[in-house]
Amino acid sequence: MENTKKEEWNNAPIGQQENKKIIAGVLAIVIGSLGVHKFILGYTKEGIIQIVITFATCGIGGIVGLIEGIIYLTKSDEEFYQTYQVGKKGWF
Repeated sequence: MENTKKEEWNNAPIGQQENKKIIAGVLAIVIGSLGVHKFILGYTKEGIIQIVITFATCGIGGIVGLIEGIIYLTKSDEEFYQTYQVGKKGWF
């Protein structure tokens, strides 16, 4: 019985196991121009594109990261998880 208790506390509910909403949202707002939030979510190609756009536009491309960070943080946890982690929506 004691062994079962130890295993139960460590199991996150389904849908919250890999939710990276807060970290991706904050990183998108703070250093979104570098595309770090894209790499956190597993979007390598989009992250590289974000970096290239930022350097090609002398930093103006960082506005995309700011907008995405706001969008990430205003979505509910479940909506974020379904849209960006399950559905793999790369932009906005």
